[in-house]
Formats: sequence, structure tokens, C-alpha cells
Amino acid sequence: MRADRAAEFLALHAGTGFVLPNAWDAGSARLLAQIGFPAIATTSAGIAWSYGVQDGGVIGFDTMLERVREITRVARVPVSADLESGYADPGRAVSQAVSAGAVGGNLEDAADGYLFDIGLATDNIAAARNAAAKGTFVLNARTDAYFSKFDGDPFAETVARAQRYVDAGADCIFVPGVNDADTIRRLAAEIPAPLNVVAGLSANRIDAPTLFELGVKRVSVGGSLARAAMSAIENAGRELLETGTLGFLDGALGYADLQHRFAL
Repeated sequence: MRADRAAEFLALHAGTGFVLPNAWDAGSARLLAQIGFPAIATTSAGIAWSYGVQDGGVIGFDTMLERVREITRVARVPVSADLESGYADPGRAVSQAVSAGAVGGNLEDAADGYLFDIGLATDNIAAARNAAAKGTFVLNARTDAYFSKFDGDPFAETVARAQRYVDAGADCIFVPGVNDADTIRRLAAEIPAPLNVVAGLSANRIDAPTLFELGVKRVSVGGSLARAAMSAIENAGRELLETGTLGFLDGALGYADLQHRFAL
């Protein structure tokens, strides 16, 4: 079954484009799968917030991995894991993600706001690829030239890194932080692999249909769904504390509805 899901997930990247929502726990993953998404990714930000801490490596790898395992157990669709920058050992991170049921994963080339040396970043991709052969795990190489403290030309750096990462075994290239249509179109044309862009990360929101028209193959949303859920909780809590009213229940799923969705 795992091999079938890996092939199914890889095939999505060859189509006209697909939306990959990001779940942060078993409940959110199961709901997203029931809606009809063909695959799901995890979000390190959403997982961290669900533990009440900041994103950015505060959650240890074992804790993150256990959440990935919980998600793959209930999702019943291909799951791609957010592996951040590899937790100091990209090969081990990928190997453990595979053991947890993931058939894909993101690997970042930056930490603490700074890009890794391109040689080190390429070696990390190669180590990740060696841990899971092509066709068994969709390796999504994330490059943060647009999303880090980088003083050079982010477009040229992104394309150069993308080429190196593809040569090292990446199946897809993930470029967060890009939010103008012309740059996205140029990146899609220059990068020799399917392009993944995160939607909703900035004030300039470009929707998925438009991104597909620009050549993007994979659209994820990072922590956006988790942000929306956390915002709903905060707003509901404020209403309950300040006025005692229950307007926050307007449009909410009923108890019986959720019980039905989570029935085993």
C-alpha cells in the first residue's frame, strides 16, 4: 500500500497542478482527506503551535515524527512530512519519516534565517535521496533565497540551487516567499522540476488556479489552515469571555456531525 501511495503522490506532480493542504494533527488530517484532497502535507508551524510553542525547531524530531505517524495512521491518502532542515541528519530524518508512513517530505536549505552553503545543502539532499530511492519517496527540496537573509539575487540563487538539488535527487522544488506573478512564471520556466509554491503566506494572495496558470504544479498553504483554526479559537474565546454570547457557534459543525466524521 505504501508503494502505491508513493506512486500516486508522485503522479500528481505530472498533472496540471494540485493543492496540497497542510495538517497539524490526526483530526485535521482526517477532515482534509474526507473533503477529498488527494494528498496531505504536515506543517511544522501548525504542529508547534498545537503544542503551545513557536515554530522553528523548538519541537524535537521525535515529537514531530510521532505527530507525522498519527497523521499517516488516519489520513488514508499520501502524506508528505515537513522535515524542516533535516534535524541535523537529513538521511535519518527521511528514513524515520518513511518508517512513520510518509511517502514524501520537504527539506529546507536554511536555518535561523540564513541559507546553508550550497555544497552542504546539496549534500543534505543527496543524503535524503540515498535514504529513500526515487519512486518510493517524493523529495521536495525547499530553497529559501526569497525567505531568508540573503543579499544576492534571489532569482539566480534559487535557480542555481534548484539545479543542484535536482541533480542530487530532488523530485520537486519548493520556493516559499515568492508572491509576484512574473517571478513565479519565470521560476516555473527555469527550474527543471515541478515547482511548489506556498499560497497565503503574504498579503499579496495569489490563488491556486492562478498559480497553476503560471506553471506551478504543487500549491501548499503552510501553516495557514492552522492559523485560521487558531484564530477561530481566539475569537470565540474573546466573545465568550467579554460578552458571554455564543455567536461563535454559527456555522459550526454539530457534535453528531463530528462524531460521524471521526467514526472508526
